[in-house]
Amino acid sequence: MGILKRFGVSMDEILLDKFDKLISEKGYKNRSEAIRDFIREELVSEEWKKGRGEKVGTVTIVYNHHKRGISDKLNDIQHKMAKNIVSTTHIHLDGDNCLEVIIVKGEVKKITHLVDMLIGLKGVKHGKFVMTTTGKDLV
Repeated sequence: MGILKRFGVSMDEILLDKFDKLISEKGYKNRSEAIRDFIREELVSEEWKKGRGEKVGTVTIVYNHHKRGISDKLNDIQHKMAKNIVSTTHIHLDGDNCLEVIIVKGEVKKITHLVDMLIGLKGVKHGKFVMTTTGKDLV
């Protein structure tokens, strides 16, 4: 971590009140930590847009395992892209539906391709991708 620097921010009182309410609801103890987190979020987003370096993320999918061939197709995709899959957790939600959380790592292009294949697979009821960072370049 570098040297801690202070700076001032001017904003409309109504906007500041809304910000204070938001960070209070999220459990932040002060504005500084909330601002640091919001800045980090934007920096991670920019890292992904630039597509340089190794990235990580999670893919969450919900599907009906009775849907013809979906389990086999999911397994095939994951085996083909095994170099980019760190871990998979499979949960039975009920008698029909399953949830999988897949941790992915690698180049943006490869991860994006993998995510698109998983979420776009016929039979996936819902899919969500959360991109994050390895943290190497983040303070």
